[in-house]
Amino acid sequence: LEEIPRPVQDSGNILKQGYLEKRSREPSFFGSEWHKRWCVLTQRNFLYYANEKSKQPKGSFPIERYRARLDSQLRKDSRKKCCFQLLCPGKRSYEFTAPSPAEAQDWVEQIQFLLRGEYLSSLTIPCEEDEEEEEEDEEEEEEPSKDRDSSDSMNNSQNSTLNPEEQEGDEIYEELPGELPNSR
Repeated sequence: LEEIPRPVQDSGNILKQGYLEKRSREPSFFGSEWHKRWCVLTQRNFLYYANEKSKQPKGSFPIERYRARLDSQLRKDSRKKCCFQLLCPGKRSYEFTAPSPAEAQDWVEQIQFLLRGEYLSSLTIPCEEDEEEEEEDEEEEEEPSKDRDSSDSMNNSQNSTLNPEEQEGDEIYEELPGELPNSR
């Protein structure tokens, strides 16, 4: 099993990582304006390092208000279809080149997925303890009342609209004194 380098402190929250070329803020006379960086996307931040073994990031920023989009105008060479931008009104924009167009698309999709909140909501699974507490709360709230009879008759009238096969299937799960439904 190959060990993944984890230079980020919140490494459990890494959504995507890999090498990208990052455009430097100010073009230099002596070198390329694109520098290879190890980039890491977490649930809250985008970080970039000199390489995958680096302990300290060369830079990082909170990803929350940024938006990601492919941008083939960033380069004029054969890698132009591998480019994407991270933009945020009032903040610095970041420009990257991925190793392939598919990889650039994947970075953009991962960032958009995260920003739409789908990643965090997909991690939110109610635990059984929470569900049991909710059920107990509901049981405590149920007190005999005049409305209970009317709601029971409403439930019965809804049941009568079901076809006979469904009604028979429901009846076997209603009240079985001293016996559990699947204990046969």
